[in-house]
Amino acid sequence: MADNNSGAPQPYAPAATGTVVVYRGATLFDGTGDPVRPGTSIVTDGARISAVGPDAEIAAALPAGAEVVDLDGALVAPGLVDSHQHIATPPDRPLAEAVLRRLVYSGVTAMRDMADDVRQVGDIARATLVGEIPGPDVRYASLMAGPGFFDDPRTHQVTQGETPGEVPWMQAVTADTDLPLAVALARGTHAAAIKVYADLEAPLVAAITAEAHRQGIAVWAHATVFPASPGEVVDAGVDSVSHVTLLGFEGCEEALKSYKNKPKVDHARFAAGDDAGVAALFARMKARGTVLDATAGMWASDELAGETPEDAEKARANTELAAVLTAQAFRAGVDLSTGTDYETDPKDPFPALFDEMAFLVRRCGVPAAQVLRSATLVGARAAGIEDVAGTVAAGKLANFAVFARSPLDDIDNLRTVTLTVKRGHRYERAAFDAAREENR
Repeated sequence: MADNNSGAPQPYAPAATGTVVVYRGATLFDGTGDPVRPGTSIVTDGARISAVGPDAEIAAALPAGAEVVDLDGALVAPGLVDSHQHIATPPDRPLAEAVLRRLVYSGVTAMRDMADDVRQVGDIARATLVGEIPGPDVRYASLMAGPGFFDDPRTHQVTQGETPGEVPWMQAVTADTDLPLAVALARGTHAAAIKVYADLEAPLVAAITAEAHRQGIAVWAHATVFPASPGEVVDAGVDSVSHVTLLGFEGCEEALKSYKNKPKVDHARFAAGDDAGVAALFARMKARGTVLDATAGMWASDELAGETPEDAEKARANTELAAVLTAQAFRAGVDLSTGTDYETDPKDPFPALFDEMAFLVRRCGVPAAQVLRSATLVGARAAGIEDVAGTVAAGKLANFAVFARSPLDDIDNLRTVTLTVKRGHRYERAAFDAAREENR
């Protein structure tokens, strides 16, 4: 190669191996389910955690030249995961970078992008990984759906210059599709998963899932794929299902035909929180380990409120449905992850993830400790990175967030985040806040 320059600057690169930092005096919520540990030190070596233990024990074996950061009893949790984002529908690189910047400075170290224009998302994932721009690690999906779905305007937004349904990241599939080839094409985009979206019969959902798993790639599905029902989607063996309100179609008396022609959900059927049909479904999800990416709070957001009284009533009804079904899923032992599927106004100092977590506590009755587990360990599992993230433990990535006041006491204390460590690189919240003030 004639041009062998060093490429773009990487000011947010992971810390180099041999750079040892000791974060002492932490009150550690490690994400494993163990009790919170006060007086704990976390030792990082480059992008990894090398040791976690009591302050005195770590101090006795402190490497020469190690930097020491005193956390003064602040709560430390594993880096948060937003399990449902869209950062390129349509592609808007400045907006995407602003969202990613806010996420990482708010304690979010990983996210799932649930189908977008992966020509842009792939580059964003590379840029946040190597440190050209600040942001969480990005795990993204390539989408599969029936041909009838591809007149949806969003499919045109994410395939500009190409034909929706005929690109590797946005494929129309039928019973005649060469599934080994289709899955291989999706994998070729460097996607972490295939997202199964709409207009697919249950046998085809099962066939896609089986082939994806054979080729070593996860399947993230809408909770109802139309005509495939929630039960059929779960029984197909998908790894996670998204949108708890779509579970309202389980046991629906009216036939499920297509994504565009959904029957009405009988909200009253679920109001008591003890519906037998979804109870049986939740039991199967728990047994299979299927993660529920509930996106429970999205209908309560300003972004989805709509402009008409009819829009407002729809949002209210879906909010109530989401709350009661998510609460029932939690009581049934289903693993919940914390996805959003929208983002707060770019001028807002904090991301939608904080609102989702608060909704789970306040409207769904999920204890704060379990919500923090959902946003860390379960989120990492949903994203397929549980082997390297989701808990604060030796050998894992040096991904964690520091809060001046504990979110375990009050979930709104998420907004007291002071520091994010992602792959050993420090993101000081004060620097983010100062930059916001300058740009007002």
